[in-house]
Amino acid sequence: MVHEPCAAQGGQRRPRLEVADIFRSTSEAFRARYVPAPEQRKVIAAIERCRTAKLGGHLDVCTKCGHQAPAYNSCLNRHCPKCQALPQARWIEKRRERIIPTKYFHVVFTLPQELRALARVNPTQMYELVLESAARTLLDFGQSRLRAQLGVTCVLHTWTRELRLHPHAHCIVTDGGLDELGHWIPARSRYLFPVEAMSEVFRGKLLERLHALYRDDALTFKGGCAELADRATFAKLKDRLYRKEWVVYAKQPFGGPQQVFQYLGRYTHRVGLSNQRLVSFDGHDVCFRTKHGKTTTVDAVEFMRRFLLHVLPAGFVKIRHYGPLAAGNVNTKLETARRCLLNVEEDPMPETTPPEAPPTWRDLLLTLTGIDLLVCPACGSRSMERRPLDDSTMCSRPPDTS
Repeated sequence: MVHEPCAAQGGQRRPRLEVADIFRSTSEAFRARYVPAPEQRKVIAAIERCRTAKLGGHLDVCTKCGHQAPAYNSCLNRHCPKCQALPQARWIEKRRERIIPTKYFHVVFTLPQELRALARVNPTQMYELVLESAARTLLDFGQSRLRAQLGVTCVLHTWTRELRLHPHAHCIVTDGGLDELGHWIPARSRYLFPVEAMSEVFRGKLLERLHALYRDDALTFKGGCAELADRATFAKLKDRLYRKEWVVYAKQPFGGPQQVFQYLGRYTHRVGLSNQRLVSFDGHDVCFRTKHGKTTTVDAVEFMRRFLLHVLPAGFVKIRHYGPLAAGNVNTKLETARRCLLNVEEDPMPETTPPEAPPTWRDLLLTLTGIDLLVCPACGSRSMERRPLDDSTMCSRPPDTS
């Protein structure tokens, strides 16, 4: 496997405290109190080894002043706070090729609190319900209100700022859609569709699918939701949820595609907590920032438990595209939508231009973060080069060369 160095290397400032530091100090105590699932064990191991000598690496050397520092390889786990910059940049680069030149709305669909215990023990099924119900709600409204197919991108998040379980779908929705004749039909409201109506439809779709899972014995009941195995109890919960108003939040449209890129850059590859939000760790308690300038403090084992709550099931796809943005429509509906909005006639004999060379991972990192790994942190010249890392330069963690 080819590993790539992180954004914090090459002379960039490393956070004073990292999630990996807490995991290395606490994982033994955590395992004494809890039995992590197989996927959680993989995440623990990956985060503990990430950018340490255990994964190997190379030596960054300045050919001008002689400065040198080891740079260790990344674990590349999608839950690691240190390994998201390059996957994020690559993903955004691909989405640039599939953007529809229109305004976009941001709509959030939230799973109610009463179903979170069920989601904790049935993450694959419940997270699937949230994403699919949210997407189908938007697509159905597009058909019923506009007689058109919207473009929708859904991103699953499962956390609050305190790292508690809070499954919700962030949806980016085009300001209109394609009708059956291939015409672009713009939305007629500055808030897309009424949130009260979307809430009712989302509630109905999710509970209908949930009932089907229950009927087919496709759910597990243990821990905090064991009582739901009783059919009468489950029926009462379902009735109560049908009477409850579900949370759906809609923002005004973005200014344009460029703002969508900025939004996607913040949300698509975010993990439950970044290293920058950590305040302190004294070997027992962890303090981290929440929101509005506030912090919360929990013991380290509880911190690990909360962080690992948000490890997704193996193979679960948390970013999904629908309508003209779906992968199967890239060469058909997506191109039709672009022609409509750009007023470009279809050219049966398009001019061929030489394909541009794909950007390197260094180029992507520079574009996304402004970090140039070729710049020497000591003398400022753009003269860093890679060399093999021998045993004499190996250590458990690279030094902070800020």
